[in-house]
Amino acid sequence: MSQKPYILVVDDEPNIREVVELYLQREGFEVRVAGDGAAALAAIEEKVPDLLVLDLMLPVMGGIQVTRILRQSEYDIPIIMLTAKGEEDDRIAGLELGADDYITKPFSPKEVVARVKAVLRRASAKPLVDPQAQPLTKSGITINPTTRQVIAAGTGEVVLTAKEFDLLWFMMNHAGQVFTRDQLLDNVWGYDFFGDVSTVTVHVRRLREKIEQKPTKPQHILTVWGVGYKYTADD
Repeated sequence: MSQKPYILVVDDEPNIREVVELYLQREGFEVRVAGDGAAALAAIEEKVPDLLVLDLMLPVMGGIQVTRILRQSEYDIPIIMLTAKGEEDDRIAGLELGADDYITKPFSPKEVVARVKAVLRRASAKPLVDPQAQPLTKSGITINPTTRQVIAAGTGEVVLTAKEFDLLWFMMNHAGQVFTRDQLLDNVWGYDFFGDVSTVTVHVRRLREKIEQKPTKPQHILTVWGVGYKYTADD
């Protein structure tokens, strides 16, 4: 990351762009703004930001499509989504695609600054998954931290987002141990993650859809009612 982190702010409302840009600049960030998804991708091609603040409801190309394109590209850019209160389904879709955090409108510019700093800290922290660690096989699932591949018995290779992979790695390394959603947020997303526990629910559901032969009757990631989740300890 550069000494002066570069933030790209994408929103179709000029007043939001201007206020967020001003507050981030006051905190010492280099800031560029864009008014739609296509302009955002063009700006990224010119210079890759350290973090993207991205509104989901954009003209020309929406935030969901931008997120999908970036997560399928070589760019590993942290993304904070801006969503309206009525856009819960879009917010969940963004998290499923690999967005790092979200902020619901209306918001305080100071909150945006705080979340930008928090996500940048997490992005620069020691990764949860050591790429030099040995592959792990438990209950018919093999996870390889070096190649970031996951093989599920009866399903074959499954493609996970970065956060889905991290969550699965953490739970498999603590097989049999029950974690609350708050504990999973702290351990996988980081203690300074601003999102709520529904983020964990979304990722668990997505993992089950990918690694379980019958997601509605999971055999690997189990729900412990009234507490949270655990990865089965059976070998």
